[in-house]
Amino acid sequence: MTASLLISGAGIAGLSAALALSRAGVRVDVLERSPDLSTEGAGVQLGPNVTRILRSWGLQDGLNAMAFFPQHLCAHDARDGRIMGQAALASAAQRYGAPHVCIHRADLQTLLWQAAQAQPHVHWHWGQTLQDVKQDAGLVSVCSAAGQSWQADGLVVADGIGSALRRSLFGDGAATPTGHLALRALLPMADVPAVWRTGNVHVWMGEHFHVVHYPVRAGQWLNLVLVRHRPDMAMAQDQWSLHSDGAWAQQAVSHSCSALRDLVGAVAQWRYWMLADRAPLGSAQEMAVGRIALMGDAAHPMRPYLAQGAGMAIEDAAALHWAWQTQGNLGVCAAWQAMAHSRWQRVAQVQKQSRRNGRIFHSTGLLRWGRNVALQTWGPDLMDPSWLYGGGPMPMA
Repeated sequence: MTASLLISGAGIAGLSAALALSRAGVRVDVLERSPDLSTEGAGVQLGPNVTRILRSWGLQDGLNAMAFFPQHLCAHDARDGRIMGQAALASAAQRYGAPHVCIHRADLQTLLWQAAQAQPHVHWHWGQTLQDVKQDAGLVSVCSAAGQSWQADGLVVADGIGSALRRSLFGDGAATPTGHLALRALLPMADVPAVWRTGNVHVWMGEHFHVVHYPVRAGQWLNLVLVRHRPDMAMAQDQWSLHSDGAWAQQAVSHSCSALRDLVGAVAQWRYWMLADRAPLGSAQEMAVGRIALMGDAAHPMRPYLAQGAGMAIEDAAALHWAWQTQGNLGVCAAWQAMAHSRWQRVAQVQKQSRRNGRIFHSTGLLRWGRNVALQTWGPDLMDPSWLYGGGPMPMA
């Protein structure tokens, strides 16, 4: 009899898991609280550790059509605009066997959804808010707010940072606000100051803030992200995306160089939310509980300062596939434990480095001076983490 698995969530994590596990011949039922596929969000960066997996899933042509392939990563001092360090992203394929890409989150979700939809073993259930999960020696079961229930051999919790299923499993409450406010915007490239219509990823490091921008949608739009300290603000977890005019962004960069002020000033409307995370993983038990596996932000929400949130979710999905292929004959619990043991230390390292990068990006005083000297001296090496881009699970074809 074919094994059956439930997946809670149809975001990047859930769609990746559905595609990966269905390719292993497993029946998958995806349960999503939204009425249809979400198209929210803005840009994401995917390093070679991630695009290597997507290519193994047959998605290279889709990436070629939807994504942007940047040439360089340029780190600027926001105060005077000078480039402190630079890394050659275009040579990632030569160094790591896969490219570095920038893509709109909705395009990535569509790419994953279309691939998963083409699999005969995937079944979709929209508008289902899951409230309860139970497991015993033979099955796992979930119930929705609408009164529906499902049973299967195993469950993958992939419903994001506000996961109710995670809270019911661990009783650890909501993720912790970081005190940082993230503002995102998309600009048609025609509205971008000409000097920034480049093929590069730019990072501007200021005092208590930073800005990242890069092209998406095959270079037709510019994605901008501004993260600034706002520890005075609080927000419910489900209010993840609200609208703001440009005042907060312009205030953050008010003491920066004119080039950055002009770029930020070109944006009239931003979407914002307060960032939250959890402590870096401390053991494999935080990613697998019996017949239940946790992945993506439900398992290990992280700060965005290494651009690996989506990437770690996709790596998790590849690890689920590997674990099922190698340990599935021993049962769901054995497969999930194998996945968790293969993942937790790498994910914890990414979480820790993301936190460290946030302190470096927003530094002041002597730490800022030391950061600038280090980037000027060892920029290409510091900005090209081989442990990250060359590592990760070995994806199954």
